[in-house]
Amino acid sequence: MSNLVHNEVMKLLAKKKLWVIIIIVAVLVSLFTYAQMRAIETQRETLGTEDWRPILQQQIIDTQNRLSSSRVSDEWRQQLEMGLTQQQYYLDQNINPSEPGAPTFMRLFIESAIDLFIPLLVMVIASDLVSSEYSLGSVKLLLTRPVKRWKVLLSKYITLLLSISSIIAIVGFLSFLISGLVFGYGGWGAPILTGFNTGPEGLDFSNVRLIEQWKFLLMTFGLAWFVAVVVGTLSFMLSVLVRSTAAAMGIILATLISGAILNNVVSSWESAKYLFMVNLKLTDYLTGSAPPIEGMTLPFSMLVLTIWWAAALIVSFSVFTRRDVY
Repeated sequence: MSNLVHNEVMKLLAKKKLWVIIIIVAVLVSLFTYAQMRAIETQRETLGTEDWRPILQQQIIDTQNRLSSSRVSDEWRQQLEMGLTQQQYYLDQNINPSEPGAPTFMRLFIESAIDLFIPLLVMVIASDLVSSEYSLGSVKLLLTRPVKRWKVLLSKYITLLLSISSIIAIVGFLSFLISGLVFGYGGWGAPILTGFNTGPEGLDFSNVRLIEQWKFLLMTFGLAWFVAVVVGTLSFMLSVLVRSTAAAMGIILATLISGAILNNVVSSWESAKYLFMVNLKLTDYLTGSAPPIEGMTLPFSMLVLTIWWAAALIVSFSVFTRRDVY
């Protein structure tokens, strides 16, 4: 098995896709860092202070003004009301929710990237692992080796897991390194509030607790890795089912984009909570954001994603071991 995995890793590195991913992440992180720096400078110039309290107070006023508009949809109004309640709680507890520093940027970046950007990076790798063997015509040669089919596919899946772990590490390292040049590398011990729950009456603060930012980052990156594994496994399944890499990438891309749209309009469609793309933004449960559909929780979303992961893995191995490639 180790030789099979080594062979798959060498083939992956030869395609230089990880280098492309590194370049994409570096460019995007640089753009986000610059955008956040400009936003902070604009706020400081407008308010004439570097103190975070007046800045947070202004954000609360801006949110209240947006809520007063009659053109705000019910779904977006709920999100704004939850955010307003949380902002006021941070202000009352005298805790800066955006402590300057690279760790804070890492946290905000991964929270924004968990449901679309990171899955897209994983898709680039996963959608090509098996389908490329068919498009290049090397699948027959691969399966003539004295190794059982399930071992061949397992070696590819292990390679996928290694790639996913590498992608998450690349995102974390580059976001820390690049943003630290602007915001500094401190803030690992900054206080973060977590444990917010949403209920029928709004945001519930009964389980809120204070933890250090490095612990919160571990939870955030752990959830991001879990989401990446689920999406990667689904892309891996499509790579087995569809012999065209472009078709496999197109299907998963359309699914991810539709999920991003559904998250904003799906509150009245209760059965949509069983779709995997509606459950991808797991970090929202840590920050207290309102779920897409009322009643959804972190354990529920993780259970739904686990079922999709298991089903995709079963389908992948069943089809690959029985398919006639001749």
